[in-house]
Amino acid sequence: MYPIFRMAKEIAINWRAKPLGFFETHVSHHVCWPWDLDFWLELNNGRTLTMFDLGRVPHSMRIGIIGLVRKKGWGMAVAGVSVRYRKRVRAFHKVEMRTRLIGWDDRFVYMEQSLWRKEHCTGHMLLRAAVTDKSGIVAPHRVPEAMGITLESPALPDWAQAWIDADAQRPWPPEPNPYDG
Repeated sequence: MYPIFRMAKEIAINWRAKPLGFFETHVSHHVCWPWDLDFWLELNNGRTLTMFDLGRVPHSMRIGIIGLVRKKGWGMAVAGVSVRYRKRVRAFHKVEMRTRLIGWDDRFVYMEQSLWRKEHCTGHMLLRAAVTDKSGIVAPHRVPEAMGITLESPALPDWAQAWIDADAQRPWPPEPNPYDG
């Protein structure tokens, strides 16, 4: 089940939080509860993605995108992710989440999020998202413009651009498995 109450708590905490600049980092703190665990008694990989929502929504609020999207009648959609899991997170572990926008291209916005336990990064995600309207994808440069901000995307980090390039080579829709007869 989606953690509606946890999300409500994050929204309430950040409702009047100091606004962030587009490329500043939002930091939040979370607990891995028993219902977040998998069969190996560690944070479930799917739940990790859901927990990243708990950082991404308040981040979007603090940089002003949520208000703009609601005002314009736009939507937001995740269009792809790449996640690295490196350290176990177990029940009742406290983690720090760091969320930041790293830039955009002509179609998508790119964000990175990471989970930290003490000084160790437990997981890291690169996310591609789109702002949408009734016609499809809203060009990302229109978002700051609609907010009255003149802003260009910084160059995306090489590692993010390599992921974008590699992902563009994947066939869509996926090809049938030739071994399925």
